[in-house]
Amino acid sequence: MVQNFRKKPVVIQALKWTGEEGSWLEMVDFVGESLIGRPEFNTVKIKTLEGEIYVTKGDFIIKGVNGEFYPCKPDIFEKTYEPA
Repeated sequence: MVQNFRKKPVVIQALKWTGEEGSWLEMVDFVGESLIGRPEFNTVKIKTLEGEIYVTKGDFIIKGVNGEFYPCKPDIFEKTYEPA
């Protein structure tokens, strides 16, 4: 039987990568060893549960409820999350 479900409200941590040097340093602190790549190429990769995934300028990096990281495009992030 098909049922309707609603996502449980969960507070997450996220960081928007702007490509600026300060943003890069914040990302290094936030993601730590899950970060792969160098910012001068305007694209980096992070280790996720699904493997290595590219992050481009403007993407958000989300820390999941189990400490995992994954990227999220800005339009999806804005539709899904609001400040807590």
